[in-house]
Parts: sequence; C-alpha cells; structure tokens
Amino acid sequence: MLLPNVNIKMFDYYSRHARIYPAVLGTAPAIAALMILFTWRGVSITSGVASTGLFVILYAMSDLARQRGKRLEPKLYKRLGGMPSVRMFRRNDITFDEPTKERYRIFFAGKLGRPAPSAGDEERDQNQADGFYAAAGTWLRENTRDTKKFSILFNENVTYGFRRNLLGLRWPAAALNLIVCMICIGLLRPINWPPNIGDDLTVRVVIVLVVAMIHGLYLLFGVTWLAAEEAANSYGRQLVISTEAFLSGAKSPKQPRTKKAADQ
Repeated sequence: MLLPNVNIKMFDYYSRHARIYPAVLGTAPAIAALMILFTWRGVSITSGVASTGLFVILYAMSDLARQRGKRLEPKLYKRLGGMPSVRMFRRNDITFDEPTKERYRIFFAGKLGRPAPSAGDEERDQNQADGFYAAAGTWLRENTRDTKKFSILFNENVTYGFRRNLLGLRWPAAALNLIVCMICIGLLRPINWPPNIGDDLTVRVVIVLVVAMIHGLYLLFGVTWLAAEEAANSYGRQLVISTEAFLSGAKSPKQPRTKKAADQ
C-alpha cells in the first residue's frame, strides 16, 4: 500500500482536533471507499488519483467544517439564551453565585475602564449590559492564550470547536455518505446479483457499505445540537472561571462555587 508521506505536525493541536478530525469523521465513508476500492500496490495512476482525492476531500471538508460551524453559532447561542460566557454574568443566571459575579464585574470595570452594569441597568436594557459582559469575555479570551497555564480552558475550547464544526458538517457528510452508498450499489449490480460474497470486489464494496451504515447512525445519534450545547456551556463556564487567575495571581484558576458544585 502506497500512502503519501505527511507530517502531521504541520497542523497545530487545535486545527487537528477541531477541524481535521471532524473532517475525517465527516468523510469516513468516502475515505473508506478510496482506501478499499482502489488498488494500492506500488505506484499507479489509480493510487495517485486516490491519494490526491483523499487529501483534497479532507482539506475541503476541514475548511467547510470551520465555515459551517461558525455559521451555526448564532443559532446555537439563541438556543442557549445567549453566548454562554455572556449569559453566565447576568444576574438572572444561576451558574455562579451573585457574590462571585459581582467580584468579576468589579474586576472588569477596572480593566475595561467603564462601569459595570447594575441590577437596574440590566432590568432597563439587558442588551446594553450584555455589551459589557461581551467585552469582558473578549478580554478574557485575549489574555488566556497561554495554553499551558489555562490548559483546562484550552481543552474545553477544543472540545467545543470539534462538536460545533462536526455539527456544521452533519448534512454535507450525510449527502456524501449517500453518494458513496449509491456508487457502491451501482458497483454491486454489474458484478453479480445477488452479490457473490466470495468475490474480492464484492467484499470490499460491502465493507464500504457497512462503514457508511455505521457512519449514518453516528451522524443521527452522535452529532446533535445537545452535544454542541453542552460543550459551549462547559467552555463558557471555564472562560468565566479563568477570571480567578487574574484576581488571585495564581498560576491556575481556582474553581468558584457554582450551583452544579453545590448540588453534588
């Protein structure tokens, strides 16, 4: 089997896990078809075409994953009642206790050079208050880029990017899955019908169809809005918690008491 020599280090950690891996999962049946149906013995035109096609598909799907993932974010935030890191600062949100959130508001008022919204401000104009909280979130993202110091936050961000981008690829992946299935069925009919299980090409086609079936079930039950929402909430919560690192000057942020922790 002749495979192209690719150095995986050319991709950074986030790109591999949040963009390349969703692309691999999204194109699994197509990858299986290229790897199984084509002949890989030595250098040949067919193996060269298959190799090129494989990486073109992966590149296109990874770029599409990012595009579609970013495009569905507004809908995701709407389902969550707003961007999680913004919503969790609001007084009507119970993720964090009010004394903790007030400490954070005072801190960001100093960093942003603008007054934090009061309870009355939120009642009068929640959108304007959210502008302050969004600015606080932007400040946090810009100041927590040290992936070693804020490793938990970084990992939550990677998980969110993976699930968001995979959700964005769900329907294109399903369409690609269907195309692969149609090609495989088309290959089976001229060979022998019903299929001859002892035939080598038939066996390979059936394997691709099985992969496509498992892939379809994964898209249906594993790639969901709920999974993306859980990842978005976890990342938003950890982003807000990272404020503790700046308040305490510690190397890693401590975990403030939240409703979830109090219930355990």
